[in-house]
Amino acid sequence: MTHILLIEDNPGFAEGLRQNLEFDGYRVTVAGDVAASARAIAADAPDLIILDLMLPDGNGYDVLRTIRERDSVTPVLLLTALAEEAHKVRGFRLGADDYVTKPFGLLELLARVETLLRRSASGSFAVVRLPPVRFGDVEVDRDHRKVTRAGVVVQLTPKEYALLAALIARNSAVVERDELLREVWGYDPGVVSRTLDTHLAELRRKLERDPHRPRHILTIPKQGYRLALGNEESSTEVANTG
Repeated sequence: MTHILLIEDNPGFAEGLRQNLEFDGYRVTVAGDVAASARAIAADAPDLIILDLMLPDGNGYDVLRTIRERDSVTPVLLLTALAEEAHKVRGFRLGADDYVTKPFGLLELLARVETLLRRSASGSFAVVRLPPVRFGDVEVDRDHRKVTRAGVVVQLTPKEYALLAALIARNSAVVERDELLREVWGYDPGVVSRTLDTHLAELRRKLERDPHRPRHILTIPKQGYRLALGNEESSTEVANTG
């Protein structure tokens, strides 16, 4: 029987949705917070995850990021009251497969669940392969989240990899500081934090030939940051380390 993990903190809403999913023939596990969701996934791997972004002990983006660090295949359907396009885009960039905004029609949700499971069963998720990304002597295998430099595996922390992935996703375009802080760490705009600078310094130390004169992981003054991909290197831009 197909197993669905429902991560939802509203007990009444979760129970009603669980009953409807079970009526449709699914086996459903309910987790009410981040900690419970981690235990549920470890105990019994689901075939599909329905994830609410608003949780009492964290946010769903962090849960989604953690899931995708370990599992790139299991379909994830986001369920939330956050209707702004920016929230949807952030979810998709972190690896969500679909998105339903509350309030929603039950038949629509069930149809989306059925579609995601059908695509998963047919292997359409698994056959999607992301081409490796290269810059300098670095290669990033996005399917396996593996980074090598001159053929040697480089160990990145989850946040370092998430930051690198966010830069890669811009395809050499400049990304603002607040956008990176929001996407990678979940910070609100305007938050003052040095964590981005610390992680950029570590990425440069691990991936640049000369961390003090970076040619690929670049700071663009008064604009933000960019990753020079392929054989491209900084020339006219100021590639400072600030």
